[in-house]
Amino acid sequence: MVDQRIIDRMTIEELEQVLLIKRRQLRQQRLHQLAAEGRLTDSGPLLADTPPDTDEPIRIQAPVARRFHTSRVQPLGSAPGPTANHAASQRKPKAKKMRDSLLLMVEVAAVVGLLAILFSSYGTLRTLNQEVTMARAAPEEVVAPNPTPLVSFDRLPGGHTPPSDASAAAPEVPAHLQKWVQPAPAQPIPTPGASQASRVVIPAIGVDAPTVEGVNWEDLKKGIGHLPGSANPGERGNVYLAAHNDIFGEIFRDLENLELGDEFLIYSGDQPYRYVVTSKRIIEPTDVSVMYASTKPIATLQTCYPYLVDTHRLVVIGELAD
Repeated sequence: MVDQRIIDRMTIEELEQVLLIKRRQLRQQRLHQLAAEGRLTDSGPLLADTPPDTDEPIRIQAPVARRFHTSRVQPLGSAPGPTANHAASQRKPKAKKMRDSLLLMVEVAAVVGLLAILFSSYGTLRTLNQEVTMARAAPEEVVAPNPTPLVSFDRLPGGHTPPSDASAAAPEVPAHLQKWVQPAPAQPIPTPGASQASRVVIPAIGVDAPTVEGVNWEDLKKGIGHLPGSANPGERGNVYLAAHNDIFGEIFRDLENLELGDEFLIYSGDQPYRYVVTSKRIIEPTDVSVMYASTKPIATLQTCYPYLVDTHRLVVIGELAD
């Protein structure tokens, strides 16, 4: 008989051939049985083809036999001996599985790294916004300025007597020039005027924030910074104001949404000055020309761009409308 595992690998033509052989064996067996019982006469040619033993292996054509020979099945309970093709087919799925596992690990690592960066950025933003809240809530200390002399030396450079030499009776300066090298009287530092900017209101983007003098790191924690030396609201010149868009309250977060024709107000005390947006552009951080003075009464609003990247600067310029 043909092993069931071998039959599973046979083609339809081979199965038809096996079935034909099996039917012939059954017919010969039946003829032998009838001849033995005396019910069949003159059956010599029919009985001469195949003996009545049904356990005889089925004879199939040479191509089918060669197929069985090359794919011989091992007895049950024993491990089959893999051929070279079988071993190669086993190695390919294993290599593919290892590659898929490696790609999966890389993807998981990338996702974890991205989540870590997002959480870190969120924590930094929250800390900075807490600092600006504390800075605004703390009472501002008024420190009296210390006057400093305009000239900090008592002699002209040069001479032969070291300043550290205590034996020097008098500086080596001609008598008629000594009055010019005496220490100048202390001069007080000017106090801020009442006309400086105190508040900025931008209705189109919902901004209403106080202003402070200065545009350094500590100044911008407290509000919108006014560049010292730039014009005051309502004056001829450039009122230069700057604020952050992603930290310290994100005051200018939506400054990029301003359009030409939008209005904003800059207060000097209780007096508002209305400006109308005339231009908006993105520039390099080194383009300091936007800070220059102007012959017209304008106001420049500046912040970082783009959001959370800050590689450039966004500048919105408005002209005094009143």
